[in-house]
Amino acid sequence: MVKIVGIGGSLRTNSYTQLALQIAAQRLEAIGAEVEILDLRQLNLPFCNGDKEYPEYPDVQRLRDTVSNADGLILATPEYHGGVSGVLKNALDLMSFEQLSGKVTGLISVLGGQSNSNALNDLRLIVRWVHGWVIPEQIAIGQAYGAFSPEGKILDEKLSQRFDQFAQSLVENTRKLRGVD
Repeated sequence: MVKIVGIGGSLRTNSYTQLALQIAAQRLEAIGAEVEILDLRQLNLPFCNGDKEYPEYPDVQRLRDTVSNADGLILATPEYHGGVSGVLKNALDLMSFEQLSGKVTGLISVLGGQSNSNALNDLRLIVRWVHGWVIPEQIAIGQAYGAFSPEGKILDEKLSQRFDQFAQSLVENTRKLRGVD
């Protein structure tokens, strides 16, 4: 079974980024993937200072172990000032090639303004740098305040279909690239 770990780069309560990550996880589970979401709001992570070990922060090892044991990743970020959130970048910086190399990765960005791909391009570079594989399908949700119903459902049918395509691609490419059934 394909094992996917989702990491959302927003600390906001009622985060649209976390909501998008949850929707992606549901779509993946619906097609047979096992999904675990690491909620950075619930982890006690230090700022990365380049050390290899952070013994006073056991959640660093939890993050590393969880990602190590996954076949693939979903990285979801709000776009802040034209780029990836510092929270997600810090979590990625706390890991190394050991955890991230070879991971098949899907990317999601959420914006308050018009949809663009700046944060997605940032993440694509980061994942490539650590020898990961980014799937071609990506999701950018612009004007996120109007994209979801009060119950957390996607309002636009085309966006909903993109989530289905995203999930299908992540599972199929993970199976191919990682040799997982």
